Amino acid sequence: MKKQQIDHILSMMLTSHTNVSDLNLTPGKPLQVESDGQLVPVKIEPDFQVLTAFHTEAIALNLINNDRKLIETLLREGSCDLSYQLDTRARFRVNIFSRSGKYAIVLRKLETKIPTIKDLNLPEPFFKMAEEKNGIIFVTGATGSGKTTSLAALLDQINETKSVHVITLEDPIEYQHTQKFSTFNQRELGMDFDSFASGLRAALRQAPKVILVGEMRDRETVEIGLSAAETGHLVLSTLHTVDAGQTINRVLGMFSTQEEKQIRIRLADTVRWVVAQRLLPKLGGGRVAAFEIMATNLRVRDSILNGESEGKTFTDIIMAGKAQGMVSFDEFILSLYKKANIDETVAMAYASRKDLVGRGLDSIKSARGEATSKIDSLEIDRGYKGEK
Repeated sequence: MKKQQIDHILSMMLTSHTNVSDLNLTPGKPLQVESDGQLVPVKIEPDFQVLTAFHTEAIALNLINNDRKLIETLLREGSCDLSYQLDTRARFRVNIFSRSGKYAIVLRKLETKIPTIKDLNLPEPFFKMAEEKNGIIFVTGATGSGKTTSLAALLDQINETKSVHVITLEDPIEYQHTQKFSTFNQRELGMDFDSFASGLRAALRQAPKVILVGEMRDRETVEIGLSAAETGHLVLSTLHTVDAGQTINRVLGMFSTQEEKQIRIRLADTVRWVVAQRLLPKLGGGRVAAFEIMATNLRVRDSILNGESEGKTFTDIIMAGKAQGMVSFDEFILSLYKKANIDETVAMAYASRKDLVGRGLDSIKSARGEATSKIDSLEIDRGYKGEK
């Protein structure tokens, strides 16, 4: 299979549906794309009714393009990451992985236009984050929840307003920032550095003011990131956690119990914001982002230093911190329902505290004059005589 044939297949997959975010090539299944969060089959000419192991392996080898290091990584670790340029039409983040001795491929479409905070309709606190001088900002969420896009918008705001040196360490580079007010140097894992820890260590000698670390995957990266934040850098990074509390606990869990106290002190001093996000199915099609945002204050620092306790959980602090721009997932979900972006079923399915969201939904429906119960009417059972 030649490169021109593969490019033709990828092009047809891209244009087969609206809002395509991922291309999925799995042996035993037809060509598939993810459109608005749903996997749907793709028919092209000539038609691949079912992909074989030979098809996916041939495509994988073409994407790797004889890169010895990628082949070694794939054979040794069972998967490898790379980026792929489809002419001028699109760029992809590619993951090739082995399953039962056969290869499957997922290509994530990368946007060429860098979105702004306003374009994405991100919450107002993102503008405050762009003004931070030092410390750590975590943007967390599951794979595909839009963390990289939110960080790109945040970096673009810095690029528009600050004359600073920005170093990014990415796997791979997704958004290519232009040189505006800031000076950007974007580095890619595997091509420009061999691990996030070594790339971050080297970045400290490259005189940046802002450092983006694609993901804090291990203890060493977190430790160097804390050191960078303590020495006056603004560090932006991601973690695969679902909310603010779990983010703090995940970082602490990377260290031994003997080190925990010291790490708690360092985290309390350096964490500036924790943003968690999820993508919810939107009314009328598409998806909409829901956020949980925690800013640092005395109560947050105390909970990081001493751990959560009754009445002092991160959720409690967030719900009491609206004046600082804090918002919980449940509050954000209710605001999306109030704006008619999501329906009641989605609101309840994604709620963290279903009782709280349920009461909030009833309050919103009551204010609209809608029924909050399925019971139409009540009347006295006049045939009931009672026991004698």
